[in-house]
Amino acid sequence: MTAPERTSPPAGSAAGAGSPVAQASAAARAGTAARVGAGPRIVGIVQARMGSSRLPGKVLRPLAGRSVLGRVVRAATDSGVLADLVVATSTDPADDAVVAECDRLGVPCHRGPVDDVLTRFVGALRAHPGDAVMRFTADCPLLDPEIVALVAGVYRAVPGLDYASTSIARTLPRGLDVEIVRAGALDALDRLASGHHRVHVTSYAYTHPELFRVLGVTLTPDRSGLRLTLDTEQDWRLMRAVTDHFGDVSVPLAKLADWLDGQPALRALNAGVRQKRLEES
Repeated sequence: MTAPERTSPPAGSAAGAGSPVAQASAAARAGTAARVGAGPRIVGIVQARMGSSRLPGKVLRPLAGRSVLGRVVRAATDSGVLADLVVATSTDPADDAVVAECDRLGVPCHRGPVDDVLTRFVGALRAHPGDAVMRFTADCPLLDPEIVALVAGVYRAVPGLDYASTSIARTLPRGLDVEIVRAGALDALDRLASGHHRVHVTSYAYTHPELFRVLGVTLTPDRSGLRLTLDTEQDWRLMRAVTDHFGDVSVPLAKLADWLDGQPALRALNAGVRQKRLEES
């Protein structure tokens, strides 16, 4: 896959030879060979629940014989960088179905408040301790394991980071972003965050770079014009077309984007979908 050719430095830092930018680039050139057993213990947490204002039950819809949640779990696991993986769902009885799917997949599940997702994450981390958390959402069935591994490699290469993400300066399609937060920083967010920041878990960190050491990871070429997340029926039609073509596999972004380049009608299916603003829980 294409390595990140540049990274956005933490606020106030320079891009010199010893800077996070240089260190992150060196990690990328080395192939970001981050795997379990090297560096901080990384726990993956997938947030998932049946409720959705635009597409209820989307996380358990089937794609090529596997649930959307199951595809996210597989991609995160296949990255090879996670010491543990847990699904964070809610105590709403509707989410008993998510718990049942976790049992079927053989992945642990933690339950917490419906709308306070940050509290869910903190509880999941306490039950499955680690030094850092990679956050995943269960509406991203086209998640690329190679990008997950790359971001973990960048995080491990830059000491002292609180948070790193591919969405700060977006070049990836929506639905393939990856983020990682230091466990201590997650605890700080739990103390500081309120309102919509508790729904979006990490948003208080990247909107307050004066308090947290934040790194934006960008990958070239810029493919941010693609929408590969699952939030509407239009998105669902595109997801179905992709999995009907490729089958039950995780598809590298470069291969998927090349195929979609020749499918203008498919790209148009969800091109007009408006992404919710951060403040819209």
